[in-house]
Amino acid sequence: MAVHNEASGSGLAEAGDTAGLSALISRATRAGKGLPPVERWNPDFCGDLDMEIRADGTWFYLGTPIGRMPLVQLFSTVLRKDADGRTYLVTPVERVGIRVVDAPFVAVEMNASGQGDGQVITFRTNVGDVVEAGPEHPLRFVDEAETGGLKPYVLVRGRLEALVARPVMYELVAHGEEVEIDGCLMFAVRSNGAIYPVMPAGELARLSA
Repeated sequence: MAVHNEASGSGLAEAGDTAGLSALISRATRAGKGLPPVERWNPDFCGDLDMEIRADGTWFYLGTPIGRMPLVQLFSTVLRKDADGRTYLVTPVERVGIRVVDAPFVAVEMNASGQGDGQVITFRTNVGDVVEAGPEHPLRFVDEAETGGLKPYVLVRGRLEALVARPVMYELVAHGEEVEIDGCLMFAVRSNGAIYPVMPAGELARLSA
């Protein structure tokens, strides 16, 4: 069963394939006019869609990968993560839930320019978003209990984050430095004047030994 929905009528939840979904979203958001204002829309919840974003950023619909990147990019423009922690596809008239295994986006490329307080780190996501890490797009680092490693995330828009891909993470930490924060020496990354602690400098030294 692709959809669990009590509503009747035609909409996202009733679309039987990705082409139908694409057509509905295109009409609702005026595709090509920039990102739609999903944060300002307050439609009714219309059920759950059998769509999932895997940890590697691959989108699945009805258990099948969506192979057409333009479709994925279109769907990504109407994603919204609400205060309930769930992620939805949103149009002005309806909101349907989807599953996200980790983060909805993956940061697949980065560039660092400048040095010290003037350093700016820019990320590109798998769906084409380009964001500069900083106060509006903060970084955060999460301990990965299963592996003992780190998982960096960058906020893309709203509550939607991108998981920084592992090769990009290694490039990111290469631009880190030791910074004293609240009396503790931390290994941290700077961007757009903000400092993002990665881990205590002593812990990094132990891991590197």
